[in-house]
Amino acid sequence: MQINTGDTAWMLVSAALVLFMTPGLAMFYGGMVRSKNVLATIMQSFFAMGLVSVLWALVGYTLAFGPDKAGLIGGLQYLGLNGVLRTTHSLAPTVPQSVFVAYQGMFAVITPALITGAFAERMKFKAWVLLLAGWLLIVYAPLAHWVWGGGWIGKMGALDFAGGTVVHISSAAAALACVLVIGRRRDHGTHELQPHNLTLTLLGTGILWFGWFGFNAGSAYAANGLAGSAFLATNLSAAAGMLSWTLFESWHRGKATTLGAASGAVAGLVGITPAAGYVTPLAAIAIGLIVGAACYGGILLKGRFGYDDALDVVGVHGVGGTTGAILTGVFAWKAVNAAGNNGVLHGNPALLVPQVVGVVATIAFSFGVTFVLLKVIDAVVGLRVDDEAETLGLDLSEHAETGYILGRAS
Repeated sequence: MQINTGDTAWMLVSAALVLFMTPGLAMFYGGMVRSKNVLATIMQSFFAMGLVSVLWALVGYTLAFGPDKAGLIGGLQYLGLNGVLRTTHSLAPTVPQSVFVAYQGMFAVITPALITGAFAERMKFKAWVLLLAGWLLIVYAPLAHWVWGGGWIGKMGALDFAGGTVVHISSAAAALACVLVIGRRRDHGTHELQPHNLTLTLLGTGILWFGWFGFNAGSAYAANGLAGSAFLATNLSAAAGMLSWTLFESWHRGKATTLGAASGAVAGLVGITPAAGYVTPLAAIAIGLIVGAACYGGILLKGRFGYDDALDVVGVHGVGGTTGAILTGVFAWKAVNAAGNNGVLHGNPALLVPQVVGVVATIAFSFGVTFVLLKVIDAVVGLRVDDEAETLGLDLSEHAETGYILGRAS
């Protein structure tokens, strides 16, 4: 198929939008921690832009999107991006493969960065670097192949338009492994740990919402009606998620908070990610409403179970991604995307089977491999800063910097 300049332009813009999401995530997370940890938290996401981009070019891309090997992993045909500059990929035949590489690389950047919200304020930076590299190659790349690259989950018929399993569920399962292995913050439970700058968090939310259009609509791999449909579904679900979360928070706590509005919008974005290219606008609103309520309930559970998921990665990305993947099996309609399938509401309850299998397999694989990686890293360099460094704050103890010097002499 011939290269289409309009498709190529849209995919280049989409790649830039998805990359912009990672600094947005850094601000979103950075505002929710205490001021003594803001730089360290932002650095964990920011550094992923460097390390993951290089590893993706060297080996990650070919493991994810190289020729299928037994449904489990991609071959080494594109090692070091060999041969991609003058070719196209079968998933995006109207754009140069170099553009497809860049676009998928931005997904690879933000996915492990999502994990950092769970262990915020207590992990060594060098331990994070090792986990980041290992997780990209051993967890993310195989999962991307299983779902999108010709692997067994995609062949089974599971629908995941833009990363409900590959991005959100996988990162949440890894996040849960992190908090269980690393343990709670030393002052967790002794007093309420307040976000230090919700203004920064709201700015990050706006950037995430903006970038998510490239995340979901870009996954059409063309500037066409499907991209427009996914764009519209993305916005509607985010809006409905915000409304749903705010409503339940007002009922439960008596007040609607700005952090709740931000969290609800992100929950709606997470929930629509697997479904964006398969559902109608009204279904997108329904998904946002359901996911917003489900994620609000999800963050309440951590108090009951006692784990310290600092920034609610499990409650938002885990619950939201899982709910969205299942609801894709309910609302999907071939009239929206002929390459998809009909869901429960359109006469095909059988679609729920691959959706559930994909969710369960993703959770088990990501959690299990991450757990082993953490144990190995802990034995080599240690996972957690000591009590003194944690009390001082990771900005100073890990990076010898301070996030704010407002009104003080240099």
